[in-house]
Amino acid sequence: MGFGEVVGGARSPVDGWLGVGVRAPLRPVEGRLGWVDGMDLVRQSIETILDTEPSERLMLPGFGCGLRRYLMAPNTVSTRAAIQHDVEAALTTWEPRISLVEVSVTPGEQPTLVWIGISYVRSADLRADNLVYPFYLQ
Repeated sequence: MGFGEVVGGARSPVDGWLGVGVRAPLRPVEGRLGWVDGMDLVRQSIETILDTEPSERLMLPGFGCGLRRYLMAPNTVSTRAAIQHDVEAALTTWEPRISLVEVSVTPGEQPTLVWIGISYVRSADLRADNLVYPFYLQ
């Protein structure tokens, strides 16, 4: 399958607007690239933004969320509020296909774990979705 070909059958106009991208992580052992589209592509994009540090990408130095700055930080209300602010700012800046409804950061079962909950609406058709992202402070 080449870039731009239909992934999984007929595509709606909304899926066409959302685009088609290379599935991450790459798996060259399989001998071909995997493709992702629709809501899966949006979810993958959100995870990529959260996983990327600003200045990590040479051609887009501002891209990313900067969560690694919180490694070794205490799991306190102020740390979680700062993480929430950074996630909201990064997603608002770098993912134009969604409108954020809510970003919540809650402590996990372990003292080093926080759960980042992201609720959003797909701008093209107002379809709601959410993602829960585990982030370890250590």
